[in-house]
Amino acid sequence: MSRWWTETVAALGDVVPLPLVALILLAVALLVALGWYFFPAWVPRFALPRWRRPRLPRLRLPRFRRRRARRKRTEPPPVRLPAPRPPEPAAAGPGLADRLAAEGRYAEAVRERLREMVRLLVFRQVVEPRPGLTVVELTEAAARTRPQVRPTLHAAGEIFSDLWYARRPATAAHDRRMRELATDLSRELTGEEPR
Repeated sequence: MSRWWTETVAALGDVVPLPLVALILLAVALLVALGWYFFPAWVPRFALPRWRRPRLPRLRLPRFRRRRARRKRTEPPPVRLPAPRPPEPAAAGPGLADRLAAEGRYAEAVRERLREMVRLLVFRQVVEPRPGLTVVELTEAAARTRPQVRPTLHAAGEIFSDLWYARRPATAAHDRRMRELATDLSRELTGEEPR
């Protein structure tokens, strides 16, 4: 390979002086670099022909149904219904959190009580329902509208974080405290005891 290259360069050097070849190569490289840099500006603006796939004829089957005369239907204007409100969180009978606590699944009961608190905040229109809201963001959003709920939500958030993020073992005391905090939140929002 190197012998072929040497012989080619020597034969070219006999015809054209090597400094001139280097200058020509440098000029070509410069033109290519300028063309690459200013590429869109020097390309002529014309539409290139597009290849289109020929369409195959569609197979039409005979229709056996009678065609009915098309009548113009006058449709009534659409009725706009009001946006549905979320169901009220206070339901009669034991809730899911109480059933989980009765089974000894205290961490899940704490999580469900926090969800009930969030549902109450959304129902009372204290916060906007947003998926992926953290406990800290929830506390800050609720405190902007109702500052008196900040300590309650902060305490509930600490219990939830200790059990679910720090992986501390849940006890009945955690569930009892979350129940008290849910009652406090309901009292602060509605001014009455939850059912």
